[in-house]
Amino acid sequence: MKFLIFTLLFFLGHILSAQQDSLPPQKEVDSIKVAQKDTLGSKQTDSTRINTSKATKQKLKGGPPQTDQVDSISIKDYKIISYQRDTTSLDTTLTIRKEYKYNYLRKDDFELMPFANMGQQYNELGKDFSSASYYPRIGATAKNVGYFEKEDIAYYNVPTPMTELMFKTTMEQGQFLDALLTFNLSKKFNASIAYTGFRSLGKYRYEQAQDGKFRLTFNYETQNGRYGLRGHIAAQELEDEESGGLLDRSQFEGDDDDFQDRAKIDLLYTNAENRILGKRYFFDHRLKLVNHKKDSTDMDPTTLAIGHEFAYETKLYDFVQSAQNDAFGEDPFSVPIEDRARLKTMFNRGSVEFSNKTLGKLSGNIALYNYNYYFNSLLITEEETIQNKLDGQEISVGGTYSNRIGPLFLKGNINYTVSGELTGNNFDGMARYRINDDYVITGAINVSSRMPNFNYLLYQSDYRNFNWQNNDTFENIRAKTIKFSFETKNYGLLEGQYSTLDNYTYFASTATQEQIDNAQETAFVRPFQESGTVNHLKLKYTKELKWRKWALMNTVMYQNVAQDNQVLNLPELVTRNTLYFSSDVFKKAMFLQTGVTFKYFTAYNMDAYNPLLGEFYIQNNEELGGYPLLDVFINAKVRQTRIYLKAEHLNSIFSEPNYYSAPNYPYRDFVIRFGLVWNFFS
Repeated sequence: MKFLIFTLLFFLGHILSAQQDSLPPQKEVDSIKVAQKDTLGSKQTDSTRINTSKATKQKLKGGPPQTDQVDSISIKDYKIISYQRDTTSLDTTLTIRKEYKYNYLRKDDFELMPFANMGQQYNELGKDFSSASYYPRIGATAKNVGYFEKEDIAYYNVPTPMTELMFKTTMEQGQFLDALLTFNLSKKFNASIAYTGFRSLGKYRYEQAQDGKFRLTFNYETQNGRYGLRGHIAAQELEDEESGGLLDRSQFEGDDDDFQDRAKIDLLYTNAENRILGKRYFFDHRLKLVNHKKDSTDMDPTTLAIGHEFAYETKLYDFVQSAQNDAFGEDPFSVPIEDRARLKTMFNRGSVEFSNKTLGKLSGNIALYNYNYYFNSLLITEEETIQNKLDGQEISVGGTYSNRIGPLFLKGNINYTVSGELTGNNFDGMARYRINDDYVITGAINVSSRMPNFNYLLYQSDYRNFNWQNNDTFENIRAKTIKFSFETKNYGLLEGQYSTLDNYTYFASTATQEQIDNAQETAFVRPFQESGTVNHLKLKYTKELKWRKWALMNTVMYQNVAQDNQVLNLPELVTRNTLYFSSDVFKKAMFLQTGVTFKYFTAYNMDAYNPLLGEFYIQNNEELGGYPLLDVFINAKVRQTRIYLKAEHLNSIFSEPNYYSAPNYPYRDFVIRFGLVWNFFS
């Protein structure tokens, strides 16, 4: 079924789009060059030019045909709109930042440590406590890394149909494909359909991973711009086999050539799977009651608008195991193990917004959040009774403000819960000041108070040790974060943040040393709440050095954690350095970029992984890390096709096998992977 969807999108893209080879060849000097500016005004040139006749262009916009006169549509006309309504243009250039984002998540994973197989969980090398959602989520956070939340869905505004295909080989017996088709039914109505799917068997047994994520979006605006509507439908399924990691580490760390074939290594168990399944319906519409323009050139008119946002989502997390295993405890309630947590939410928010060129944008809102987190039945034991659900509704009020005053940009958001038990408040404030074209300074503050995710508050399992109810004993997590950044054109980007956390909540194991020696540490993992204050400092510096066709991109991060008990473990230093060469080749028919990336993080008490919960938990028994990761890549761009070839973890060929992504879970060995990103335009 997944391959049928891939094929449908591919051929539909061909029907509505013309291949790049059919476009007019680009000249050495193009009459239209799109300059995309970063925050400092430096330019990155993308010379893509799509020639259409005015008759064709007018037909696409629904107007009468005109004379057949050559017109141009450039890449900057293909707009990508975020949930926050920020707009960027499609970018088909090949840069080192594109290399960093060419992965399963399609974002820079500098602060993440992937597991051996593609699509599995990531261990965190860095933390950002200012980005938590306002309401608690279902949990199983290690399995949700690739899940598209409503804030991750993009909307499009395009003059002609556009297709983007991303392909990448996986670790073993599988492929990854992310297909997108976006088009306009009229000048004011745009839609997109996308499907992301992959399957990877992996080098180790019983670690197969596969995903299927479907998204359908639309956005519409009336001709006079007074009414706008956007929405999406998302259906996602993320499945993994779980092995529990190595049964005998000596098979991986030893020098026995027989175990160089990783499929021969013994694993802790061979009969477990977990799954995330989610469906969401979302729409957001807004009506301008007042839209006072001085004249047709007034781009910031005085407006008064009302809006409404609606989201309904069902989500479940499954863990199944065909037979009991001591790694999760003895004497389960029933066999086979079939754990299922469900969460249904419905969100409605009404808002009123006033906008003025002088006063900025000011809005107020009231929101209603209904939730139902539940299991199949009550659990009654001699010690306690654990209920089967947490349900209720939250009523909150809030407001937002943004304004640009010359070189100063201000933005703020506040929410306060007036009725409900899950959340308290949230405040975000940000100020950005552009000193000149070379210097920008930004400061931000975040204050939040909310309950932990639902699986901390209530959980039920067929395994006896994984049943608890803490909604009456756990308190709101209170986080305060201040952030700053200083961006310069010549000296790089410096970012920093300092967070204080009260009632920090985490998972940890209470297993004794004897139980740990018997591979039963994961059987005693439970949620805890720290009574003391945890302080976290993070400094990050990014700078690219260039000399002729050579460049060195450097990213260095320093972290420090002050705490009474060891409940937050992070590496002190993480660094990534990429030395690469870029040049046009074959008479400028191809742009080539090749280099080597070195990544390293200091040894620390790396979090361990619990497959039953789909969560990482704190462990303070062993330090891992302190090893380099060396990747060699050759990337190329031909027209709007970017080609990627990478030799990952090259140094594992000659280094000792002591590289882990988590205790008992080895990182991947040397592997060569190939892929591409291909855009089609009509």
